[in-house]
Amino acid sequence: MQDLRPFFEIEHFIETKGNGFYEPLQWGASISCATQNSFDWEDADIILVGCGEWRGEDKTMAYSNSANAIREQLYKMYHWHTGIKIADAGNIRQGATVDDTRAALLTVLQEIYAAGKIALIIGGSHDLTLQQYGVFKKAEQMVVASVADMLIDLDETEEVTSGSFLMDMLTGTPNFISHYSHMAFQSYYAHPRMLETLDKLRFDFFRLGKVREHIEDMEPVLRTSNIFSFDMSAVRYSDAPANINGSPNGLSGEESCLLTRYAGMSDVLTSIGIYGYNHLNDAHGITAKQISQMIWYFVDGYLVRKSEAKLTEREEFIVFNLTFTDNDTMFLKSKRTNRWWMRLPDHSFVPCSYNDYLVASNDEMPERWLREQERLL
Repeated sequence: MQDLRPFFEIEHFIETKGNGFYEPLQWGASISCATQNSFDWEDADIILVGCGEWRGEDKTMAYSNSANAIREQLYKMYHWHTGIKIADAGNIRQGATVDDTRAALLTVLQEIYAAGKIALIIGGSHDLTLQQYGVFKKAEQMVVASVADMLIDLDETEEVTSGSFLMDMLTGTPNFISHYSHMAFQSYYAHPRMLETLDKLRFDFFRLGKVREHIEDMEPVLRTSNIFSFDMSAVRYSDAPANINGSPNGLSGEESCLLTRYAGMSDVLTSIGIYGYNHLNDAHGITAKQISQMIWYFVDGYLVRKSEAKLTEREEFIVFNLTFTDNDTMFLKSKRTNRWWMRLPDHSFVPCSYNDYLVASNDEMPERWLREQERLL
C-alpha cells in the first residue's frame, strides 16, 4: 500500500483527546487510528474514511467537519465485536477544487480495495458515491450498486452534482454497472417517466412504503451489492433532524440501522458511504448519534458475514425442493444465519428471502425470480 498520508488532514480526531480519555472497551480505545506516527492498516478489516466535501451540493459550501462530529458519538460507543479490527484513516484533505478532493478520495478507496479491506466513508454530499463506483470503473470491473435515498438523483446538469451523479453512473460510457437498486424513494418526488425508463434497463426500485412493509426483502438486495450508498435524506426528519431539507416521512432510525446491518452481512460488499450529514444543522447531535449507531450495526452485520457457510457446504443448509408454475427448483436456508437462496433454471443460486419461499410454496412466481430471469435474457 502506498503512503497515503499526503491525502489526509494532518491532525487526526483522536489526537484532540488525551490519553485514557476512553474506557478500554469503547470504540475510541479499540479503533486503530492513523496518526502522524502510525499509518498501518495491515490488520484492519474495515477502514473508516471521512470526507467533508460539499461543493458537489453547493459550490459555496465550506469544507465540513461533520465526520469528526460523527466520531464524537461513535467513539463513545462500546465495541462488542472484538474479533473485527477497525482502523480510522482520518479525513481526506480538502483539494483546491472539488475534483481534487474527489481524486484524493478515489485514490484512497482504490488502495483500500486493492488491500482487500472494506471502506466505510462518512461524507460529504451524495455525489461522492461516484468515487465508490470509480474504484470499479478504473479497474474495468462490473459492479452491483445499491442506493438508499428519498430522491433519485438523475438531474441533467453540465457538471456532476449531488442531484445528477446517478446520470453519470448509470448512463456514462464505458459503463460498468451490472445492476442497480434504489431503496426508499418517495414517489411524489420521482418523475414517473424516469422510473419507466430505468425499469426498462432492468434496474430495481423500491418505494419507501414497500421497504418499510417488507424490509427483510432488502437483505437479499444488499447481499449481492458491491457498493452501498446511503443518503441521510432517506431517514425521516424526526429521526435525523439535521436533515433540514428532509421529509416528514422516511425510514425510521431502527430501519436505517437494519439496512446498514444487511449491508455488513454481504460477503461481496467492498464499500459503504453515509452521506448528506451537516453537523452545523445538528443542534443536539441526534443525527450524529443516528449515523454512529448505523455504523455500529454495519459492523454487527460484518460479524455475520464472517460466520456464514459456503453454499458448497450443503450440510450447513436446510434444503427445500419444490415446484411452482411448472418450475422445479430448490431453496436453501442457512442453519447459521437463517438467510435464504433459490436456484434458477441455469442452476445458479441467488439470494432471496423467506417471503420468496412462501410465494413459491403457494405455486406462484416470486417477483425476484422473474426479475432475475429477465436480466439473464
